[in-house]
Amino acid sequence: MQSLTRLLSTALTLQPPQRLGTAAAVALQQLRSKTKVVEKPKPGAGQQFRRTVHFPEEYTVEPLKITHLAGRDPVSGRLVAKGIGGGVKQQYRWVKWVRDGPAEGAPREELVLEVLRDGCRTAKVALVAVGDELKYILATENMKAGDILKTSRVIPRIPVRPNEGDAYPLGALPVGTRIHCLEKNPGQACHLIHAAGTFGTILRKFDDKVVVQLPSKREFAFQRTCMATVGRLSNTEHNKEHVGSAQRMRELGNRPRSGLWKRKEGKHGRKIRRLPPMTTIAPPAPPKEEAIRLTLPL
Repeated sequence: MQSLTRLLSTALTLQPPQRLGTAAAVALQQLRSKTKVVEKPKPGAGQQFRRTVHFPEEYTVEPLKITHLAGRDPVSGRLVAKGIGGGVKQQYRWVKWVRDGPAEGAPREELVLEVLRDGCRTAKVALVAVGDELKYILATENMKAGDILKTSRVIPRIPVRPNEGDAYPLGALPVGTRIHCLEKNPGQACHLIHAAGTFGTILRKFDDKVVVQLPSKREFAFQRTCMATVGRLSNTEHNKEHVGSAQRMRELGNRPRSGLWKRKEGKHGRKIRRLPPMTTIAPPAPPKEEAIRLTLPL
């Protein structure tokens, strides 16, 4: 450190500061402020700072290892998202988002072996066997062990009569069907409508498009070859669950936040009440007439 300080002081005496190189200027700024220049990402943009899942190269149904981030950037270690930290240990189960079936002929049948909870997502997951393969999918509202699911990419002339948990293209489903795990574009992973108790509704069809109403009540037109799973997602009472205690909130991985109380407009502060109604200003009262006294002596 002393040698670096001596070198910088010598460079400053030999040439003016404006002729210093970029590297020397940055080193001098770091030396003066004693801080490290770190590029910290901003929260949002589809990146979550709650956990990092270590995915293997090949798909597996074994629970995956997790590294909790507690709201910090995994590269720099700086705090990015507040209110995250702690929580009980969870096991992450790798959901296979692609429901691929035959393009012609009879649909492929899949057997549901078990329906279980996953602590890293709100909806339940189902362990499904197809041929010699095991995989996880999102469970529907009434799905149970022993159910037979059908998956197909065929679009018939007459819409099919699907059961809960079946996967078909949008063009093969009748109008009014509830769906989830919807593809945004054909062939992509099903990354729409994943939350517990949510579903989309097929409203109408025109040309080669199918209009679907998402849980946000917005309507989008998708291609008729996009795959979707029939039914409403499980754990429908998730949004009505009562946390009940601060300890339960810590078990869920949420930390308390401070600085939210304000005296006037805060949640528990003094409320700014509505102003009283308008008052009309009355004109001033007329002056009293004085009594006239006659003082003329007779």
